[in-house]
Amino acid sequence: MSRVRAARAQSRPRLTGRGIALMAIGGVLFAIALWFDLRDIMMLASVGLATPLAALGFLALRAPRLAVTRVFEPAVVRAGESTAVRLRVQNRSSRAFDGAHWRDLASPALHPPGEAVLPAVGRHEGALPSGDDTVRLEYRLRTPRRGVFEVGPLRVAVTDPFGLARIDRVAGTPRELVVTPRVTPLETEPGVVASVDGTVHALQRRTHPNSDELIAREYRYGDPLRRVHWAATARRGELMVREEEQRGDPEVRLLLDIALGGRSHHPAADAPERAATLDPAFELGVEIAASLGVHLLAHGFRVRLDAVDDPDAPSARIAAEPGGYRAVGGEGSLLEDLARLEPPRRAARREPGGRVTAAEPPSASTRRDARMPALAVLVEPAAGAVESLVALRPGVEPALAFATSSTPQAVVDRLEEADWRVVRVRRPAELPAAWSDAWRSAREAARTGGRRAP
Repeated sequence: MSRVRAARAQSRPRLTGRGIALMAIGGVLFAIALWFDLRDIMMLASVGLATPLAALGFLALRAPRLAVTRVFEPAVVRAGESTAVRLRVQNRSSRAFDGAHWRDLASPALHPPGEAVLPAVGRHEGALPSGDDTVRLEYRLRTPRRGVFEVGPLRVAVTDPFGLARIDRVAGTPRELVVTPRVTPLETEPGVVASVDGTVHALQRRTHPNSDELIAREYRYGDPLRRVHWAATARRGELMVREEEQRGDPEVRLLLDIALGGRSHHPAADAPERAATLDPAFELGVEIAASLGVHLLAHGFRVRLDAVDDPDAPSARIAAEPGGYRAVGGEGSLLEDLARLEPPRRAARREPGGRVTAAEPPSASTRRDARMPALAVLVEPAAGAVESLVALRPGVEPALAFATSSTPQAVVDRLEEADWRVVRVRRPAELPAAWSDAWRSAREAARTGGRRAP
C-alpha cells in the first residue's frame, strides 16, 4: 500500500517545468523593474508571477472525480503468460475534461505500461445516461514470475491549458492479480497406479466401484436407475441406490521445503519485490511442487500439501487446505496457495540450547498397504528437517524426493540411507524424465518386496 500512499501524496497541484521557468523569469523581471523603476516591465513580471499561481488554483477547482472498475481476463494467470486489464472509467463530476493522461499503478515486476493520453470524458449523466461520461481502457500485463500483486489504483494527470501546472489524482482501489507457478506437464506412467499398493487399490475401487466400497441409501427422485442397489433393495424391501463412500479417496502427501534452514543467509532478505527473482532454487522447488500436485490431482489423488517439518523453524508453514486438495476444483486452489507462498526472507536460526526433535515415527502396527505415498521437494533443508523426513519414512510408500541443484550431497546421501529415492532436478525441463525414473524405481521396488533394484 506504500505505492498508493505515495500516489496520494502527490495529489496536490504542482508546477511543471514550464511553470517554474515562467515564475523564475517573472521574479527576475520583477527585481529588474524595482531596481531600474521600469513600470512596463513590472507589468510583465506580475503576469509571469501570477499566471502559474492562477494555473494552480484552476487545477485545484477542476480536479477530476472518477469511478474506476478493473477486470482481469483471465483473472488468474500462470507465470510467463499475460493477462488483459480492462478499465471502465466514469466521470463523476459535472464538468467535462480532456487532455488528461493516465497510468495504472502496479508492481515494477509486472512491467506496467507508461503514461498515455486519456480520451475526452463528458460530464456526468445521472438522469439519462448516454455513455459520454464513460471511457474504456485496455492494456496487457506480462507476468514474468509467480506471486500475488496489487494492480491499481489508476493515476490520472491533468494539466492547465498552458501546461504550467499539473495535478495527479488516484481513482479506484487496487485489485489482486494472482500469478500461479509454471506447471510442467508430466507423462502418465502405468506405475503410478501399480506401485502404491493399498492406495492404488483404493483408486481402482473408486474408479470401478463395487458393493463393498459403496453405501446404500434410499432412492430419491432424479437418481439414475443404473445406480439401483438390488441386494440392498431386496433386504430392505424398498428401492435403494448406491453412493460412493468418500473416505476411500487415495491420498498422497506433498512436502515442500520452504524454510531453507540449511542456508546461512538469504540474499533476498532486504528486497521483497525481487525476492523471488533472486532465489531461483526456491522458485524451482515451487514449480516442481505445482507440477507434481496438478499431475496427481488429474489422476484422482487427494493431495496434502505440507512444509518439510523442521523443528528449528516452527514458523515455516504453508497456508494450505487442511483436508487436502481434491481432484474436483483442487488444481486452482493448490496453484493459488503456491502463488501466495512468500519467498524466504532469512535463514531459520536455532535457539541456543535448542534440540532437534524428529517427528514421531509411526507405530509398528502400521501396515504396508495402509501407507500413503510421499513426495518431498527439497531446496536446502536443515539437519532437523532431514531427520524429520528420515523418521517419516516407515509410514510412507513410496517415498520419493526431488532435490534441486542447491541441495547438498550430504542431504541426498542421508535420505538414500533411509530408503528415500532421491532424484536430482536442476531445471523444469528435467522434471518429466525425473518423474518417470522415480516411479519406475518405485514400481521395481514394489515388485521386489521393497528392496532397491540393482
